Amino acid sequence: MGDSRSDSDRARFLLAAATTVATVATAGSLYLSLGLGLTPCRLCWYQRILMYPLVVVLGVAAVENRPGVVRTALPLAVPGAAIAAYHSWLQVSQTTCGIGAVSCAQIQYRVLGLTVPNLSLTAFLLVTGLVVAASVKRS
Repeated sequence: MGDSRSDSDRARFLLAAATTVATVATAGSLYLSLGLGLTPCRLCWYQRILMYPLVVVLGVAAVENRPGVVRTALPLAVPGAAIAAYHSWLQVSQTTCGIGAVSCAQIQYRVLGLTVPNLSLTAFLLVTGLVVAASVKRS
């Protein structure tokens, strides 16, 4: 049977890690647009709308040690991952996309070979996994 103190410490650590991922993703997206001057496409905006609140939601949950935040975080992270996956698919399968002024199929920047939607997908999947892991009590 798991020790409740170690379960609590584990949950807090996982929530802090999820907060860190969301913070890095948020800071990275802001750097790309404000620092490098890249214009986000419509799908990028949707991903931002879903990622940015996770910084606060997960940060508060980590401080207050609330693994029940899974009910608040997953409705943001799972659709974010779905949009990022679709966006990533567009970039490998399409040459143009008629959504908005900037084509969602256009690759504007790469980091370690990954496109911005690839990085977003990675962040959303990490947040999802960390939040779910934090909500599971070990037996």
